[in-house]
Amino acid sequence: MSTRFPRRAAGTALGLAATLVLAACSSSASTGDTTTGKAGDTVTTTDGIKINLTADQNRTTTAKVDSIAALVPAAIRKRGTLEVVESTGSAPPLGFYATDNTTIIGVEPDIASLVADVLGLKVHYNAVEWAQIFVGLDSGKYDVGFSNITDTEERKEKYDFATYRLDNLAFEAKKGTSWKVTGPKDVAGRTIAVDSGTNQEKLLVEWSKEDVKNGLKAVDIKYYHTTSDTYLALSSGRIDAWLGPNPSAAYHVATAGQSQIIGTYSGAGATLQGKIAATTKKDNGLVKALNEALNAVIKNGTYGQALKRWGLSNEAVTTSEINPPGLPKTNS
Repeated sequence: MSTRFPRRAAGTALGLAATLVLAACSSSASTGDTTTGKAGDTVTTTDGIKINLTADQNRTTTAKVDSIAALVPAAIRKRGTLEVVESTGSAPPLGFYATDNTTIIGVEPDIASLVADVLGLKVHYNAVEWAQIFVGLDSGKYDVGFSNITDTEERKEKYDFATYRLDNLAFEAKKGTSWKVTGPKDVAGRTIAVDSGTNQEKLLVEWSKEDVKNGLKAVDIKYYHTTSDTYLALSSGRIDAWLGPNPSAAYHVATAGQSQIIGTYSGAGATLQGKIAATTKKDNGLVKALNEALNAVIKNGTYGQALKRWGLSNEAVTTSEINPPGLPKTNS
């Protein structure tokens, strides 16, 4: 489920508490030392665990695996850094700004950091607008994207994928609604917001076409520049729902308390479970190293710690795959 991450103020990050309470997370290695932080630098779960929201994350680390590190292309090994590209902005718990309103934290940078550890590289994060992720990968400016990028058949023409998380979408509506979404007929005639240029947009467009073909009303699709604008439209009743990444929707439901998830769906459609993947330029020689590094951290448990820390254990994969079947071209 590809998505752009509109930027929100650092204060949004302080709402992370509810998500972390639901996650019942995590190890001290993951949370970091928060005993000397300023007010607002941490949130505390109901069981008393303090969660660090500062730029100094003290992330879980893991050891280098020489045999896997040897798979990294020579030019990257010589440079010594893994150039990771992420979408700018705020979409907790995926990638969002710390209390300095500059540093991106979340599950995506945590997993990227573990991969870099296995490869014996220093991770360097590059925050760009969504479209610039692919421009930078194409040019070789960046080595890999860890930014909630869906494995699709269309993208596989230009990129290689090493999967690391399930891709699920969610429809979010005002709290108390009895409306449920299980398929295209349920959104016919509804006004639904979605982010432009994303796989969830493409899914919604396809559903709208299917509704019209079946004699139902088209979906009235709305676009907003920022997440705050979207949620203002939702709360005011100007839209019936927002379709976005399930982790982001679940986070907002947990922290704002004014909405609910009325349906979830695979980002790859009805017949295939979508996968989120580390994305690198096709045939640049890096995907095998990424795949084996991901499988190493899955096996040693640090991957699970990263997901648990951010409340995403239910999106874990048991193994990383290279270029598995992705979102079909008809939907991508």
